[in-house]
Amino acid sequence: MRIIRFVNEQDTPALGAVTDDDKVYRLPYGSFLDLVEESKRRQKRPLDLINTVLSEEDPLVRNMTELSLLVPIEAKEVWASGVTYMRSKEARNYEATGGKLDADTFYDKVYDADRPEIFFKSTVDRTIGTDEPVYLRSDSEWQIPEPELGLVLDSDGSILAYTVGNDMSCRDIEGENPLYLPQAKIWKNSCSIGPSIRLAETVHDPYDFMIICRIYRNENLVFEDSAKVSQLKRKLTELTEYLVKDNVVFPGTVLLTGTCIVPPNEFTLNDGDLVEIEIPGIGLLRNPVKSQVEHQSIVS
Repeated sequence: MRIIRFVNEQDTPALGAVTDDDKVYRLPYGSFLDLVEESKRRQKRPLDLINTVLSEEDPLVRNMTELSLLVPIEAKEVWASGVTYMRSKEARNYEATGGKLDADTFYDKVYDADRPEIFFKSTVDRTIGTDEPVYLRSDSEWQIPEPELGLVLDSDGSILAYTVGNDMSCRDIEGENPLYLPQAKIWKNSCSIGPSIRLAETVHDPYDFMIICRIYRNENLVFEDSAKVSQLKRKLTELTEYLVKDNVVFPGTVLLTGTCIVPPNEFTLNDGDLVEIEIPGIGLLRNPVKSQVEHQSIVS
């Protein structure tokens, strides 16, 4: 069962449930967290509450593509994990050493350490949903999407749902100096999640998820790759346990779990590209790519 937010007939946000055959039902809750709180109050699973609605209501539409979708959860904070896959470690080493593939760096230590790398990624005002543009940072010449499985967490770190995430990254800025990581990761529209969140109770094994990334330029496919979450070195619970340790975690916080898909080293995103990240069973996150300069000139 998947949860979406969409624009209703009154031009206001609404919550919906999407069944495995893609039918959409309107839910009588203001947000996903309202659904979670109601399930706690009534001591029922969120899925039980949703199934009650499905048994009493007719579908709103037969496919969520008929709706104008919003970011599925307005997460106060989005955090991210780094160097959690071998491919990510290799890419970070390449950046940090100027292409010396056989050189060891601190990224090797992070990959093998007990403590994972967890960093702050985004706020609700910086996070966008499907079909909204991700922006290119104006002071970077080497930018890529990072396709990731996202965890929607409760305040204790328990996993409520899963989503698709794009952790946009500036490889040149991070490679120049690791202390520049916040600038390499955080800027306007540098994080997207969606198009839906899938209830954790309906997922048998999250490590079976397949992540697929496609990049289009001038309507031509210029990059495509895929990876399974089972290639993740760490357990998802390792990441959540370190995030909540001595920390305040807001209900609905999203934790991105790292990427195993990295475009070729000579590749960088261009204005006008289209990024698609798909996790079958959750959905297809689609974002056009826009330059900050173009955006600023439009709004001014």
